[in-house]
Amino acid sequence: MSSLPRAEPSGAFRRFFWAEAVSGLGSAITSLALQTLVLVTLHGGAAQVGWLNSARLLPYLLLGVVVGALVDRVRRRPVMVITDVVRAGLLGLIPLAWGFDFISFPLVLVVVALFGTASLVNDAASMSFVPRLVPRDRLQRAHARLDGASAVAQTAGPAVAGVLIRILGAPLSVLVDAFTYLFSALMVASMKDVSEPPSAKPAGVGARGLVAEMMDGARWAYGASGLRRLALSTHVWFAGQAVLLVLVVPYGYRQLGLSALQMGLVFAVAGVGALIGATLSTRLGLRLGTGGAIICSRVVSALGVLIMLAATSVPAGWTAAAVLAAGQLCHGWAMGTSNSHEMTFRQALTPDDLQARTNTTLRSFNRGVMVLISPVAGLLGDAVGYGETLCAAAAIFAISALMLVVSPFRNVRID
Repeated sequence: MSSLPRAEPSGAFRRFFWAEAVSGLGSAITSLALQTLVLVTLHGGAAQVGWLNSARLLPYLLLGVVVGALVDRVRRRPVMVITDVVRAGLLGLIPLAWGFDFISFPLVLVVVALFGTASLVNDAASMSFVPRLVPRDRLQRAHARLDGASAVAQTAGPAVAGVLIRILGAPLSVLVDAFTYLFSALMVASMKDVSEPPSAKPAGVGARGLVAEMMDGARWAYGASGLRRLALSTHVWFAGQAVLLVLVVPYGYRQLGLSALQMGLVFAVAGVGALIGATLSTRLGLRLGTGGAIICSRVVSALGVLIMLAATSVPAGWTAAAVLAAGQLCHGWAMGTSNSHEMTFRQALTPDDLQARTNTTLRSFNRGVMVLISPVAGLLGDAVGYGETLCAAAAIFAISALMLVVSPFRNVRID
């Protein structure tokens, strides 16, 4: 692995942490606000929610590998700042369009697709920036801390979103996220104690060189690096996640009859689960190993979906909300537990000059799965039923776990 000059992370990492934490809070608000906008303000259904999620992730499928190669050519911090500002501006268009009464579902799709493009570029830079802030032996703890911040955002964000939607409506609630991205840009731009090495490859190479760089990232991700088994299992996991993200909100609103406030609290409980998972992830990894911790989390995700399905068999209202929240708690715990171990495994095996390409290649295929599955999940939910389609998500999560159980990955340990 190439050596890099590393500054003490106490200052730079702290600013990076707050940038991620605050923008994550805004994103959690917008996630519920946009789906509520589609379902309530624009009178859409699960199919429209599926197209919404697909539009947000489509840039990852179309441009992800190219963006990863381009980001590996440049310094990552300016990319993060610029894309945060762009995302703030794009989100501001939603309440502006609503205020002037020309909000429509096609317009929302266009804005969300552009927002997804900016997020793709930002993710490629930010995910590859962490190994420049902390040494290898502190990667898991650094990612666990970031996951903890994300979990807090997932806890507070939906609850705040439920209140904001009730008071301001869904369109104006999106504006809060715009301000969080401006805060993130300020935090990253004001880092003083971190320096980035020059690009390993000159930015002047042509299209053929760019394609070669893209292929280097793909070969590393799916070749002899040791990442392939986890990568394929994760692709399957994201198919289940796509179904869940599309159907939980319509399931709660339409089948369980929950309010925006109740749905906000349900997702807040998922954030609590993620926080607990992130907090205990290091301890669980020491006990079960990296592979064991990831397998455990995927089994718990499958169980969580089954618990969510049980909400239809209890009295409507707060009881149904509590059961749905219990399932979300399990799934949130699973995500909080798994992510830091997956990121540590990936980044520990990947050289610095391949970090952006490897991360973005894998992320692009993960998001590509969601692009393809999300509309199908929405159409199936409307045609077959929300509960029946959620059963498929539970089965997919179980399959992703089984793929690792029957492989040597179950014994992997990154200390």
